Amino acid sequence: HGTPRIFVYFCTNKLLDYMKLNRIKDVLEEKGITQTWLAKQLDKSYNSVNAYVCNRAQPNLETLLQISTILNVDMKDLISDSSERTIKQ
Repeated sequence: HGTPRIFVYFCTNKLLDYMKLNRIKDVLEEKGITQTWLAKQLDKSYNSVNAYVCNRAQPNLETLLQISTILNVDMKDLISDSSERTIKQ
């Protein structure tokens, strides 16, 4: 009866691949910065930062602001791709 759990798990993970909520991983790669370094700068565990980077968890606004300051990028660059943004007039 019902949908096998492995199928639900697989579909949920595939869905999450399409729901990329932050670009922290991309920005770190662009700047050549490691997750370990960022974790030390934030005074957070590697596991916490890895969860942000892999989009398993999202940083709160205060942490997102800290990350943007540390990485010297606009906060908007951490949550959306600049090429995907549209200018509203």
